Amino acid sequence: MSAFAAVMTGRGTGAIATIQLVGDETPAILANVFRRSGEKPLESATGRILLGHIFDGADDIDRVTVGCESPDVLAIHCHGNPLIVERIMGLLQRNGVKLLTAEQLLTKTFAAQLSSNSIAAEAKLALITVKTIAGAEILAHQIESGLSAKIEQWRQELDTRPLSQIAAEAQHILRASEPARLLISGCTIALIGPPNTGKSTLLNTLAGREKAIVTDVRGTTRDWVSAQIHISPLAATVIDTAGLDSSLASGGEIDRAAQQKTIEIVDRADLVLLILDAGQPADQLSQVVADMLLNKRTIVVLNKADLPERFESGSLPSHVGQPVRISAKEGIGIEDLILAIHQACKLADFDARAAVVFTSRQRVLMERLTATESRYHADTLMADLLHGW
Repeated sequence: MSAFAAVMTGRGTGAIATIQLVGDETPAILANVFRRSGEKPLESATGRILLGHIFDGADDIDRVTVGCESPDVLAIHCHGNPLIVERIMGLLQRNGVKLLTAEQLLTKTFAAQLSSNSIAAEAKLALITVKTIAGAEILAHQIESGLSAKIEQWRQELDTRPLSQIAAEAQHILRASEPARLLISGCTIALIGPPNTGKSTLLNTLAGREKAIVTDVRGTTRDWVSAQIHISPLAATVIDTAGLDSSLASGGEIDRAAQQKTIEIVDRADLVLLILDAGQPADQLSQVVADMLLNKRTIVVLNKADLPERFESGSLPSHVGQPVRISAKEGIGIEDLILAIHQACKLADFDARAAVVFTSRQRVLMERLTATESRYHADTLMADLLHGW
């Protein structure tokens, strides 16, 4: 009879932390420290995701999710404050759990998981760096249900179902995997636009603190500044870039480098917020910037909406959509902007229990599965998804 636990996420303050609890005593230990929300009975069946609180006696330590990966393997996903993590680990230790490092626990469990289910092993590794509670819930569902269960179903039905149906379902999984990726890995949001439109003020408003230098001098931000924020359920890195201006691009070496850096940041960003001044005419948006955003997920933000508006929204290119009006300085319209971010990232109707791919290996194999016309090749790809590496 034994139980082991390790913190699987990195050191320091993060959005969430994952504590792995392994051993044949885990159900009894969980019953001692965890209570489900709504006073529901504790049912730790394989594949279940339980929502509730960790208690030390009558003291509520934290709201958590518990992923039941097998009868003797549980993953506790709590908030990443080191003090909370330390309290939960101490509580487990007082309940007879031996504390290990993540490396020690993976050594104990990884080989067996890899041989039986590669997706489960990959989910374990992904939990080490997952950015949000929602992302941890998604990964937990992939281990015994989710992606693993879907591929097992395809293999069982391979002789009786048209390959076109399986390919269509695989395409759907690939599409659903994009919002899942953002929840698991975090979202990079680039703030771009002409100088002096309020990008730095918006960064400070979203971050809740003075992060960027805010002045009325054009081009103050000549390098990029970033902040880590939480737009529940999304964790995001927001980057304030140098203002895009053709006159700066043809200026001195520092200005040209800042403009090039902005272009690079836009290229790798998951979402672009194009900040424009509502009090200025529409010609502030250059054709070069509009073309740059042709294939990017973009939200146009008309800032300084507390002042008289001169911007003509009808002049915006169709591919950037309708603008969101805010005043970053006054905090007006920020909730509307957050809602627009959720919609742009397709989070509103996302089901955390859906089957998704969450590694490049899985994505490549799934894309090949959508294109194959051979049942034998399809079965080989499915086997690789479940047992390859």
